[in-house]
Amino acid sequence: MSKLFSKENCEVFSNPLNLNNPIAVQVLGICSALAVTSQLEPAIVMGLSVTVITAFSNVIISLIRKSIPNRIRIIVQLVVVAALVTIVSQILKAFAYDVSVQLSVYVGLIITNCILMGRLEAFAMMNGPWESFLDGIGNGLGYALILVIVGFVRELLGFGTLFGIQIVPDFCYENGYMNNGMMTMPAMSLIIVGCVIWAHRSINKEEK
Repeated sequence: MSKLFSKENCEVFSNPLNLNNPIAVQVLGICSALAVTSQLEPAIVMGLSVTVITAFSNVIISLIRKSIPNRIRIIVQLVVVAALVTIVSQILKAFAYDVSVQLSVYVGLIITNCILMGRLEAFAMMNGPWESFLDGIGNGLGYALILVIVGFVRELLGFGTLFGIQIVPDFCYENGYMNNGMMTMPAMSLIIVGCVIWAHRSINKEEK
């Protein structure tokens, strides 16, 4: 048990949450971060979907890595990811159809997410299943964390709501407050992501 939660394994899990965050540090997965963060709910669902797919694809590739011919390893990785993406997509359509419609094609495009393919190639192909699982969970949650922050800011300032529930009180609107329509546009999400990256690197400058 102590080996499963050794210092090295804890770092594998925790580093992507902060010091090696896939968006804030590696600048990966930016496209989906811009596209699905106009509201908080789809941002959370997208983050959790990527987390699940990254974790289990890492485990599967780690388990079969020694039997994969080197020349077709990318094809095998894509097949594994595509199968998991299909399963997640069908589950979303069955149990969260409205969110699935909001996410549109971006669930299917998880297969091309650089975070996924990067972790499979750089980590799962060279490490055991448990370490790969922790790496997948850590990178998925690190990605989800940024999506949640951006989705929170955009929905609150753009719509005055969170999870579709009005947060800004009516008297604010009665006294002239207006929702910022620019927050609903993809360009604004790019600016917010840039601010998050700037803040993250400023806070962690000394640690790096």
